[in-house]
Amino acid sequence: MILNVDVLVIGGGPAGLMAAIAAGEQQSNVLLVEKGSKLGRKLAISGGGRCNVTNRLPVDKIIQHIPGNGRFLYSAFSIFNNEDIIRFFQNLGVELKEEDHGRMFPVKNDAKFVVNALLTRLDDLGVKIRKHCPVEDIIYENNQVKEVVLKDGERIRTKSVVVAVGGKSVPHTGSTGDGYPWAKKAGHTITDLYPTEVPLLSDEPFIQDKTLQGLSLRDISLSVLNPKGKPIITHRMDMIFTHFGVSGPAVLRCSQFVVKAKKKWNLKRVTLKLDALPEQTEEGIYHQLLEKKKLEPKKLVKNALKGFLPERYLLYLLEISGIGPASSVGSISKEKIRHFSNTCKNFRFTVYDTQPLEKAFVTGGGVSVKEIDPKTMESKKMKGLFFCGEILDIHGYTGGFNITAALVTGRLAGLNAAKIVNE
Repeated sequence: MILNVDVLVIGGGPAGLMAAIAAGEQQSNVLLVEKGSKLGRKLAISGGGRCNVTNRLPVDKIIQHIPGNGRFLYSAFSIFNNEDIIRFFQNLGVELKEEDHGRMFPVKNDAKFVVNALLTRLDDLGVKIRKHCPVEDIIYENNQVKEVVLKDGERIRTKSVVVAVGGKSVPHTGSTGDGYPWAKKAGHTITDLYPTEVPLLSDEPFIQDKTLQGLSLRDISLSVLNPKGKPIITHRMDMIFTHFGVSGPAVLRCSQFVVKAKKKWNLKRVTLKLDALPEQTEEGIYHQLLEKKKLEPKKLVKNALKGFLPERYLLYLLEISGIGPASSVGSISKEKIRHFSNTCKNFRFTVYDTQPLEKAFVTGGGVSVKEIDPKTMESKKMKGLFFCGEILDIHGYTGGFNITAALVTGRLAGLNAAKIVNE
């Protein structure tokens, strides 16, 4: 049996749902197929289950927060942008609120309201949905899409296919790299896949002996250094020491630069620089401590410096600076005070890798954007073939930027997939 549809959307994540809605709004006969049992699984777990649907920063800033080919999205943003996403959800009855750094969440703090609003809209538009419906292959003929073959052997004839199957990160949501072979078959380049927004692994002694395990540092500055010791990137956020290395927002944002540095310079290890007191200068810290030495010479160091840094981190930095926490402030040499001041601003340690792609929040690499029309998301290699979301070589930081890219590219893909049917 052969089924005929106008637009077939493969994948029920944020990009696929948005693509199916956009195509449905063009009065197209749309079928959405999803291999798993649920739609919107990545949306449901984003933002800690609250669903960070987009970010309200200006478009230029959003592009800066998508270091993986964000500039490709300028054309797409001129057609449908983050403010349009906000209006779109409000029109579906999902009120949003703005939190720190421009992050937008549903007022009700629950992702299910976002997912349910999208599913209701699909239902209203008459979009057909099939779950537990994996795709085996996409068939091309005469340089255009002809049909899609399902795993059970059923064939679906269509002029337009939107591939929205995600990358290879967070595989339990269904993103297992299914779409890359279909893209390759159509003549597309798949750029190297690698983990981004992922914790980093270190075998430094203080990690191995768990000295700092579980310790969180707030509002620190973390830099990835090149082999000459110059920063490639610096992020000022929070971080945490773990049993395997380091994690937390600053680390996640630095992770892709560690991957790129390893590859570019063929490094076994990459050095990170941690500045625990970014508001202060090294000279300022040094003179602050000299003042304490002068005014409170008999006070124990650990008491004199209480609250200066989180206690475990303070004790560790004192130790590596050769300062006993039970010694008096007056007994510390200026040389050791200088060393400690420098360590507060310039603590260096190495990482040897990231956690694997399956543990990453986001996939780096994918279908090369050079081969995609930036205004329509249609393949430049195959008529009627559209890509959107994380299967594309586009990746951003966490904070609503990846979902924004998925929703924007999904909107354009669905819209234009429906248009070519009506031509």
